[in-house]
Amino acid sequence: MKNSRKQSYFMSILMACFMTITSCKVTSQEPAKEILIGKNAKWSDKMALTLMKRHPESYMIDDAKKPKWDYVHALVLHSIEELYKKNPDPRYKAYVRSYVDQFVQADGSITTYEFEKYNIDLVLPGRLLFDVYASSKEDKYLKALQLIRKQLSEQPRTQSGGFWHKQIYPNQMWLDGLYMGEPFYAEYTAKFENGKSFDDIAKQFEVIQLKATDPKTGLLYHGWDESKQMPWANKETGNSPNFWSRSLGWYVMALVDVLDYMPKDHPKRKELIQYLNNVSEALLKFQDKSGLWYQVTDKGGEKDNYLEASGSAMFSYAFAKGANKGYLPSKFKKAANKAFDGLTTVLIKKVDQDGGITLTNCCQVAGLGGNPYRDGSYEYYVNERKKDNDPKATGPFILAALELNR
Repeated sequence: MKNSRKQSYFMSILMACFMTITSCKVTSQEPAKEILIGKNAKWSDKMALTLMKRHPESYMIDDAKKPKWDYVHALVLHSIEELYKKNPDPRYKAYVRSYVDQFVQADGSITTYEFEKYNIDLVLPGRLLFDVYASSKEDKYLKALQLIRKQLSEQPRTQSGGFWHKQIYPNQMWLDGLYMGEPFYAEYTAKFENGKSFDDIAKQFEVIQLKATDPKTGLLYHGWDESKQMPWANKETGNSPNFWSRSLGWYVMALVDVLDYMPKDHPKRKELIQYLNNVSEALLKFQDKSGLWYQVTDKGGEKDNYLEASGSAMFSYAFAKGANKGYLPSKFKKAANKAFDGLTTVLIKKVDQDGGITLTNCCQVAGLGGNPYRDGSYEYYVNERKKDNDPKATGPFILAALELNR
């Protein structure tokens, strides 16, 4: 009897030890699989996986220390959404969803979103809500969409009908704002308003095209001040002094993305396609032999100007999509591939040991006015800081890679 008790006690100790060891083994396997970046993976996957590896939580994109409803995250996550459609890796979907769910509350409110600032940049993250709402059918996502649509309903406008860039920049339209606001606006009106706002969307492009286009080059200036009061504004035209490639990139991306939703029989559709052709033809004249474009678009080779990643990636994407959709002649597909070659051979200078890639020569930020004051001069643009793998370059890089199937 004693022996059998001892045996059973011994067995129970043994079993406990075994369970402990087993549970330790299981625990060590619980963390998500390490992200592997294949040497022969497509460029879109390479870039997306690089960013996910370096920023394990999607709110950490752009080295953010805490969650923020922001256009830079939205640009990268939108590109990953598009990648998921071509390569349905569940990690991509989860990465986007984790960002949205960080902010959207049960009542449809959005944490860190500052409605009252009427900052058109904050409309862009709303694009991420459409797919999440479509797949989940949860009311909170619809309410969040309606909240952002409300901002556009109340957004201050120029007398000619264009959205102000921000409340703090009265009477000003910037090319950036066309991408920040119009693709969301177009998708919303197509899906929830039976297309009633397409005239207003076309109006945004009409105003900036009319006011900001330079008759000599065909390029559009970065900003336009209707009041002509800003120190950076030309006293006759209201335009800022220079052509900035990224702002032109925002503009052409806005056109190709809005055209996804504008009905083929809409009377303004042909106008938008014409705008795209006009500015694309103008840009083609300034493409460098490397395939890339300079930070200040029309001043290649001048002191301190440099071949810049974000504008080049945006043009590559817009040209490729424009040609794929039949808006642009086929020569633009060739120009898009040439640009992409420049990005991968000139600006991706090394591959990390883990397969991660780094896109260099990305302008980190540029604007007009504000504090400290930004005067829009040539010297201003070429001396703004740069950041490797800046989201304004990596997002369009993924989109271009997808359009080109590279």
